[in-house]
Amino acid sequence: MMRPHKVYQFHRLSILSLFPLSPPPSSSLTLCRFSSLRAPGHLRTQPAAGEAAVVSRTIMTSSRLRSLVPVGSAAPSENGGDSGSAPNASASSSGLGFYEDEGSALGGAYRLPPPEIRDIVDAPPLPALSFSPQRDKILFLKRRALPPLTELARPEEKLAGIRIDGKCNTRSRMSFYTGIGIHQLLPDGKLGPEKEVHGFPDGAKINFVTWSNDGKHLSFSIRSDEEGNSSGKLQLWVADVETGKARPLFESPEICLNAVFDNFVWIDNSTLVVCTIPLGRGEPPKKPLVPGGPKIQSNEQKNVIQVRTFQDLLKDEYDEDLFDYYATSQLLLVSLDGKAEEIGPPAVYTSIDPSPDGNYLLISSIHRPYSFIVPCGRFPKKVDVWTADGQFVRELCDLPLAEDIPIAFNSVRQGMRSIHWRADKPSALYWVETQDGGDAKVEVSPRDIIYTQPAEPLEGEQPEILHKVDLRYGGVSWCDDSLALVYESWYKTRRTRTWVISPGSKDTNPRILFDRSSEDVYSDPGSPMLRRTPAGTYVIAKVKKGNDEGTYVLLNGSGATPEGNIPFLDLFEMNTGSKERIWQSDKEKYFESVVALMSDQNDGDIILDQLKILTSKESKTENTQYYIMCWPDKRACQITNFPHPYPQLASLQKEMIRYQRKDGVQLTATLYLPPNYDSSKEGPLPCLVWSYPGEFKSKDAAGQVRGSPNEFAGIGPTSALLWLARRFAILSGPTIPIIGEGKEEANDSYVEQLVASAEAAVEEVIRRGVAHPNKVAIGGHSYGAFMTANLLAHAPHLFCCGVARSGAYNRTLTPFGFQNEDRTLWEATNTYVEMSPFMSAHRIKKPILLIHGEEDNNPGTLTMQSDRFFNALKGHGSLCRLVVLPFESHGYAARESIMHVLWETDRWLQKYCVSNTSDASADLNACKDDESKGVVDSEAKVVAASGGGNPELADFDQDQFKCIPRSSL
Repeated sequence: MMRPHKVYQFHRLSILSLFPLSPPPSSSLTLCRFSSLRAPGHLRTQPAAGEAAVVSRTIMTSSRLRSLVPVGSAAPSENGGDSGSAPNASASSSGLGFYEDEGSALGGAYRLPPPEIRDIVDAPPLPALSFSPQRDKILFLKRRALPPLTELARPEEKLAGIRIDGKCNTRSRMSFYTGIGIHQLLPDGKLGPEKEVHGFPDGAKINFVTWSNDGKHLSFSIRSDEEGNSSGKLQLWVADVETGKARPLFESPEICLNAVFDNFVWIDNSTLVVCTIPLGRGEPPKKPLVPGGPKIQSNEQKNVIQVRTFQDLLKDEYDEDLFDYYATSQLLLVSLDGKAEEIGPPAVYTSIDPSPDGNYLLISSIHRPYSFIVPCGRFPKKVDVWTADGQFVRELCDLPLAEDIPIAFNSVRQGMRSIHWRADKPSALYWVETQDGGDAKVEVSPRDIIYTQPAEPLEGEQPEILHKVDLRYGGVSWCDDSLALVYESWYKTRRTRTWVISPGSKDTNPRILFDRSSEDVYSDPGSPMLRRTPAGTYVIAKVKKGNDEGTYVLLNGSGATPEGNIPFLDLFEMNTGSKERIWQSDKEKYFESVVALMSDQNDGDIILDQLKILTSKESKTENTQYYIMCWPDKRACQITNFPHPYPQLASLQKEMIRYQRKDGVQLTATLYLPPNYDSSKEGPLPCLVWSYPGEFKSKDAAGQVRGSPNEFAGIGPTSALLWLARRFAILSGPTIPIIGEGKEEANDSYVEQLVASAEAAVEEVIRRGVAHPNKVAIGGHSYGAFMTANLLAHAPHLFCCGVARSGAYNRTLTPFGFQNEDRTLWEATNTYVEMSPFMSAHRIKKPILLIHGEEDNNPGTLTMQSDRFFNALKGHGSLCRLVVLPFESHGYAARESIMHVLWETDRWLQKYCVSNTSDASADLNACKDDESKGVVDSEAKVVAASGGGNPELADFDQDQFKCIPRSSL
């Protein structure tokens, strides 16, 4: 029986009215552009190495790999009927006509938004793409629509900071593919006909698609529906790429994957190491009816332990046993003929990483004692080296429980960390060790030391110091013995440095290549492009330019400029620092970017005249397509032809706008207008402002333009851009910079800067004549919801209503830091209190819609935050509504939930924005009256025409001792 859909409402009848990094672990290239508004719970947040859904972080620095399309299609409703038959589904979408029965809004049934919004969300999803290691074939990984709520309703265990689906023995709420199509990339750059991977059961759910190193086989997991509509455990399958025929890898159906942490990995072209559920493990432990004693935690040693507000932690011994039950794996070594043997003892293995030559395995595991105050990532951690056939070689480290990592940014765990194989060597390890005890507040030089050592060092051979850094280590890009790049950064100052080292030459001194502010996007030189080695690792690609003996690499950059991003590809000479721009995006109409190298099949330097790259291309009205571009003539051949995901909005209008805050900070936003909008005929529109604040150390950096005016308007299932279909103007992502220059703390002036940024944004859209002054709504998700509530409290003159999703509103409930604040409540009491809209609930008199997932697992944004904020608002007579979504987490995944969120939001906007009849002159007259009476109280109250007699705080200028009416802004 499904739990009732919770809707709380308080309705006053008198009121009318969101660094360059190390090489990717995968041996394939996958393109899957997920929208930032896509529900995080719907995607696997910690994919295993080698999984096809992983995109290299290096590629991500040079390409916008968002969702190709929003996903969604029809799904059964709760009562088993067609959800399209819900009440009012075909009602008029103009004005309030969609809501024929306003009283029904008080009910608890799931609702559907108007058809013009629903049709966009239900557009068929496009596939993700995955290229073979040899770059000669492409997989089309087919995706499903939005999942039904029944999938989210499946039982899950919340243990040690993660959520586990006990039926499948995986992380809960995993997305999946529904099919795999193989295309040959022909010599002329076009795609051959699709070859469907076949042989698995109808309705199978596919995960963890991975290429073998030689590109001849695919491995993936399969789940099939069982009785009672529950999914079974994961079986490992392989497919022959030439024929497309798939088959189970194990002969016995009793051997199932354990995918709570890692799952499987190829160690050569015919052998895999697989994490499996131990055979004969029995039933899960039973929770005792009567506890054996009280739950006790102690700090009699007076240790200083400060942790952020983690959720889903272990609570008692039963939880510890349950975590062990689901997380313990038995590793199997299995060949393509299905022969398998156990290697190592059962343990909670968290990662299996083969060396580039396939001779060794780097095995990480966690073990007891566990903790009740930190998640599993801080449990005791053991890292060993084994041979490829599972023989123990040596222990690298056994780190103790890390409950005491300071909350200051750049604080880390003590001991060996970031332990990896060198990408440029057959079997050499490297790692980093902190010299400051892991505490970022300790001043020490060096702060981190990077070491390297063979997998099996000679007796007495000590680790070699590779490099020392004074900031915090940020990764290594390997090339060969003559070249590697080491990255370091420091959050407090936003400083980032790139070092050039020669790993094989102790006589060559390291030198700084780049030293800059990470906030200064205009100075970003780009990231080195990586090439795939025959071993399947990724190293910096060296380029040969004719007879030139220089050391050239390719720098792939986003190309931020005051006119927007213009991505580029530079040929960079490492010794002299000279660079030549060999490719640049069309900046007039299109937004193009370099995704990956495609000419790296052969070992050695890449010949410039034989360079081949994968690019993406899009415009304001044309969705992303992919191209193969070849040198020397830079001929581009289109390899995809995806249809427009929402043709009804194909002619939407988009413009990047710039304006200025009253303190001189330059701000930017993207203004979207509905298709065929004509201001002379329609006049000003209702406007939805959707944003998310960010912190900066300098005004100049805060004012820099990010993004491109030519990017395609990707619309996710809960995107604010959906309201273009309802004839709204959308101000998307206006910069809300919270700046703390020098030693100043940004949050100490959070409210003032927040209000100033919002005032500038609203002024600009009103000045342009596209937004009606009395019909501007504000909204946001998570920290954007926090922003929304604060603006309704401190800038009620700007907005007619607000929509706040999955926010945190009382910062005293997150006393050991939140967002980018690393001071504690006791160190910055005034900041915590003044930033909390909960403390200003009495000020909020504009309608506010609160939405929250009932199972939110994001640190700090407990569902309780919305519950308590709603009660505070209700206690002061505010017009408010709280919607709690059963089974949903921090983001929303189920079709029923998403459609209802859209219905709630649309109803709110239609009722309190579109139909808002307040007159700005009323505020002006009220302020004049107060002035004439000599009112100088900073909480001077005025009567708002839209409030039906409700008091509303006007913004007050302390310096001028007068109220500032809306009409003057």
